[in-house]
Amino acid sequence: MRTDGQVMAAPGEQLRRRKAGVTDVGPGASPAREHDPAGCPARLHPGTFWLTRVVLLRALAFVYSVAFLVAFWQNKQLIGDRGLLPCRLYLRRLRQHFRGRVGWDAVSAAPTLLWLLDWSHMDANLDALALLGLALSSFVLLSGCANMLLMAILWVLYTSLVNVGQAWLGVTAAGDGLSGHLPLPAVDTVTPAPLDTHLPDRPVGLQVADFQDHAWRGPHQDPGGPMLVGPDLHGLPLREPPSTHRGTALPCSGSQRQWRWAPCPPEAGASARCTAVTGTNCISATHLVNSGVSSPQVLAGGQTQPVPNPAAYFLHQSPWWVHRFETLSNHFLELVVPFFIFLGRRMCALHGALQLLFQAILILSGNLSFLNWLTMVPSFACFDDATLGFLFPSGPGGLKARVLQLQEDSVHGAQPPPKRSCVVRRVVHLALGLLLAWLSVPVVVNLLSPSQVMNTSFHPLRIVNTYGAFGSITRERTEVVLQGTASPNASAPDAEWQEYEFKCKPGGLWRRPCLLSPYHHRLDWLMWFAAFQGACSCLSTPSPQTYEQNEWILHLAGKLLANDAEAASLLALNPFAGRPPPRWLRGEHFRYKFSRLAGRHASDGKWWIRKRIGPYFPPVGLQDLRDYFRERGWPLPQPDSGAWAAEK
Repeated sequence: MRTDGQVMAAPGEQLRRRKAGVTDVGPGASPAREHDPAGCPARLHPGTFWLTRVVLLRALAFVYSVAFLVAFWQNKQLIGDRGLLPCRLYLRRLRQHFRGRVGWDAVSAAPTLLWLLDWSHMDANLDALALLGLALSSFVLLSGCANMLLMAILWVLYTSLVNVGQAWLGVTAAGDGLSGHLPLPAVDTVTPAPLDTHLPDRPVGLQVADFQDHAWRGPHQDPGGPMLVGPDLHGLPLREPPSTHRGTALPCSGSQRQWRWAPCPPEAGASARCTAVTGTNCISATHLVNSGVSSPQVLAGGQTQPVPNPAAYFLHQSPWWVHRFETLSNHFLELVVPFFIFLGRRMCALHGALQLLFQAILILSGNLSFLNWLTMVPSFACFDDATLGFLFPSGPGGLKARVLQLQEDSVHGAQPPPKRSCVVRRVVHLALGLLLAWLSVPVVVNLLSPSQVMNTSFHPLRIVNTYGAFGSITRERTEVVLQGTASPNASAPDAEWQEYEFKCKPGGLWRRPCLLSPYHHRLDWLMWFAAFQGACSCLSTPSPQTYEQNEWILHLAGKLLANDAEAASLLALNPFAGRPPPRWLRGEHFRYKFSRLAGRHASDGKWWIRKRIGPYFPPVGLQDLRDYFRERGWPLPQPDSGAWAAEK
């Protein structure tokens, strides 16, 4: 009977071992891999994260490559030698503020490599930083491997650009970066904390150095030590790091858990702020925020987001019950789903899938830079190798086969003993965790405060910050439209005013909204902020925004009055291209709305309808701006002599 009982129990035991991912190997038998019916290697076992790390690296490198590409194409026109807000003048003001010395105070106010470079060739410096970052991020994207040194270089390069980007990379109304809780460099900036108000205006970054576990020298060496000193790059190590524990509910290292938790503070903070500050008006007035962006689908959100795309036109006009469902779904995804990561492997994977789906919908519904793409990156940490294995080809010598071999070696104990370097790595991880916990204290206090401050940093390196993207959504969309005329008299009734068109922001009524994400036109984005009629709060009284709060717009006007080629390159249409520049230029303030689907305006081919509010700034000529430019240290643009001769 005992023998029969053992025989009858054997199939059940084998089934349990197969479910656990362990191959049944008899005494004295060599480990053999299971095969599927097609003859391919068996599926990867759950509980390891080698392929997850490769996916994380490539996803982060993709965002980096887009960010550096944007910097390369736009930095010269925005912060270069002749840019709208030259970073050379910004650094010079910082140095003067600290009594003409480039000491620790100046460097901590704006940590950037540009302090060490020659300021007389700022365009070349900016291009060098952007191209080097683009090359390194492209390498990581294609290879899927990096080490701590390489990732730290990428962080330093982009931080150097962010901290001199001023308004272009540090939006004062709502930051477009990602929370410093991420174990990765975020992409843009937020406003400085109140404790920094004694300094000149500066952007505040949201970056954290990414200490990756991809820094092992070679298959014959321990994976712990070279993370600190080794320059070699490998996508997979010889064995699992000692911080990985198989068989637990969340079998991942501390850094892996940090990646998983990364999207949660921005989401919880955004919804909590909306609920605490604006209450039920968030739903009725659509003052709703979500993970990284204002929800483009919720009623006015699709119309008032910074740069709508074609899908936003249709989503904006969805039935009311669709918007109500979106609102409820938004709160569920932000306040409930993040806690799925504590409920085991499958619920953690469900959390990652829902967050990826959420961000994908937001990407499809608006041009919100690479913000949502970056928000997706940490969600990949919710999936282990068994889940992500389908992304990698099967076959001998491939990453998938190597991971399977590592898993089998781990099951059968074929691992070298831990070395001293592994202990060093554990100490480094513990130190980083304690540092982040200490730096997070003011952030958590702010998160729980009824008067929560959004988009704020509390220390020079911006490692941990508050975040929430947009605290609320404006109910109406306003736009600043730049117009120029060649008429000698700007007040003449017969003066013909011609409009400039930007790359992506609304302008011409018949112009279809652009499809741009993840690329980012920074001038278009800031023109959206400049056009605000009032503060972004459903409980506050609107306060007018004029050019006094946006000095760079008059700098742009002066350059367009001279037909400046660099400034014109930021536009889609210069009506005075190839002919004398305008004598006068003005800014007009309009209220924009989507045309009604199947309505009269839509049947005429109009995407937008608009109504004039009034002047944003009065007509100005180039000579009228001479003193204004001199006070700010901007060189007065000089029109092309040939063009002036042709005009005369």
